Amino acid sequence: MEEIVTFLNGILWSTPVIYIVLIVGLVFTFVSKFLQIRHVKEMIVLMFQGKSSDAGVSSFQALSIALSGRVGTGNIAGVATAIAFGGPGAVFWMWFMAFIGASTAFIESTLAQIYKVKHDGQYRGGPAYYIEKGIGSKWFAFLFAGAAIISMAILMPGVQSNSIAAGMKNAFNLPTYITGILVVLLLGFIIFGGVKRIANVAQVVVPIMALGYILLSIIIVVLNIQELPSVFALIFKSAFNLEATFGGMMGMAIAWGVKRGIYSNEAGQGTGPHPSAAAEVSHPVKQGLVQAFSVYIDTLLVCSATAFMILFTGMYNTESPNGTMIVNNVEGVEPGPGFTQAAIDSIIPGFGSGFVAIALFLFAFTTIMAYYYIAETNLTYLLRNKNNRLFSDLLKLVIMATTFYGTVKTASLAWALGDVGLGLMVWLNMIAIVILAKPAIIALKDYEKQKKQGLDPVFNPEPLGIKNADFWIKQDKKNDKAV
Repeated sequence: MEEIVTFLNGILWSTPVIYIVLIVGLVFTFVSKFLQIRHVKEMIVLMFQGKSSDAGVSSFQALSIALSGRVGTGNIAGVATAIAFGGPGAVFWMWFMAFIGASTAFIESTLAQIYKVKHDGQYRGGPAYYIEKGIGSKWFAFLFAGAAIISMAILMPGVQSNSIAAGMKNAFNLPTYITGILVVLLLGFIIFGGVKRIANVAQVVVPIMALGYILLSIIIVVLNIQELPSVFALIFKSAFNLEATFGGMMGMAIAWGVKRGIYSNEAGQGTGPHPSAAAEVSHPVKQGLVQAFSVYIDTLLVCSATAFMILFTGMYNTESPNGTMIVNNVEGVEPGPGFTQAAIDSIIPGFGSGFVAIALFLFAFTTIMAYYYIAETNLTYLLRNKNNRLFSDLLKLVIMATTFYGTVKTASLAWALGDVGLGLMVWLNMIAIVILAKPAIIALKDYEKQKKQGLDPVFNPEPLGIKNADFWIKQDKKNDKAV
């Protein structure tokens, strides 16, 4: 099993693929004229505008669902493994991925809004929908939907639940199977309540957990403020082979920074577009900008919080590509949550294990919750107008089973399976958004033109030459009749 998974990861995450992801993000950045800088203020304003409806959720609720997927175990365990195998320089490449990833997230989320549909009274959308409507390829759309269901329901939940179980065992000596049962019961209660319950839970839990985690990291940084210049120097020098200790690791820093950066912020992965399509907005670009900012929240704030706690306290190990230890400050601690626990304990003795366990629980649990929503959206796409209640319930049981399985299997296998799932979705979605970027850029120009005229932008795809945006065409006709 492990040999097969390793082989697949060797293909999905080969060096050329990593650089392709970087290049695509850079191209989107230049084509959009650095929208992630130009529209930062607009992103923040739009987050708190709009209201939910019977068919859709508010911009903030859609952001919260997306963040519940983005902010997960990758923000704690993922950052630690990036430092463990890529050195401190991997943190810089995670930041870089957040910067260019914001443009990628904008493109895919705007496309999700452009090509969304209304199904059974709810907005649905995502890569499968924009692949079919925008590219006109049903087999490609079906391929993505199938890959998304397998990834979200089978391959990736185990990464999150495994980290929850490990944290609870380390902090409270709770058997992994007990943690698994508790997580599955709570998950079942929420996902059987539908998208509205998921949105309501996410909009409360996500901001509280993120703010609490960032606040603790600020305290640790302030208590070690004298280390600020040296830590930043270490990150930047290590990223470009200018630090003697981590010499020759630039390639590993880029590889691990990009891979864990994508795993954490999910830009280009194709997950963010699903909740984006559910938002009730007057113009697709509005939610595209909101989702672009979610990448900043995830990586520049939450991931940086983990990195700073680890690096400011020096509680980490780094292994060279040949297996020798370059840094061994926490001997015997496996790369992952243990680094963060050790970092917090070094400042507040006895507090780290419990705090990280609870943070991991909240981060990872809300991510599994988002995984279900994404899997269900793709199941809805595959089944179309058929009665999917039976299949939807079966999907719920599958994700509950894989979540439980993740709590009792090894961490290395959990992460390897998660990387396979991530790789499948990244490959398929990146091909799609490269082909389809033009409608998103046209929509951006239309939005900016209307803003300059002092208008609250509304979207009409027909004058813009955007075809198959059926929902918006119907919406525009309804508005004309109302007038």
